[in-house]
Amino acid sequence: MTPLSTTQTRRAARRRHGAPSPWGMFLKGFVKHPLMVGSIVPSSDKLIARMLGPVDWANTRLFIEYGPGVGTFSRAILDQMAADATYLAIDTNIDFVRYLRQTVRDDRMRVVHGSAADVCRIVADHGFSHADYVLSGLPFSTLPTGVGDMIADQTARVIRPGGAFLVYQFSPKVRDLLHPRFASIDHAFEWWNMPPAHLYWAHVGAAAETR
Repeated sequence: MTPLSTTQTRRAARRRHGAPSPWGMFLKGFVKHPLMVGSIVPSSDKLIARMLGPVDWANTRLFIEYGPGVGTFSRAILDQMAADATYLAIDTNIDFVRYLRQTVRDDRMRVVHGSAADVCRIVADHGFSHADYVLSGLPFSTLPTGVGDMIADQTARVIRPGGAFLVYQFSPKVRDLLHPRFASIDHAFEWWNMPPAHLYWAHVGAAAETR
């Protein structure tokens, strides 16, 4: 018997639990919480590959994502992570949390209903002292006043030296949050996305190669 593909496995899980399609969930999330969902369209495969390209997967034991939504990045992360690594996906939207818990069957992934502003506590609660990488597509330009600063402070504190904060945005304003908190920042622009996106790799305590 031919093994099921990842896509087929997730479709089967959705059918078993009566979960809607990723597009249906994404649209629902955008309508309910437009200021917390960066785009009405999920990220493109090109953006995902480019954003995750610099990650040193062999030395990653804890990878965190803020606002995983319907899991657009999840499979790419899990496919590259080591067997003994952990992936913490943190979302304030309980609908997305339930959806991911229903449809992603991988013991390395832990879906947390919570805020990125509490990431240090969440990491400690899961038995870790630090993260290797943190990924975020949260729309920093539309977050309530002060929340972006809190998230940036907590993120800079939780990432180990040599790790990085990976951020994709549709506005360059997030650089003002990153610049005073990280040792070096790489920037690129991904046209093959709807809408085109700014990509940032903010490094902790280590010089970065220029891209």
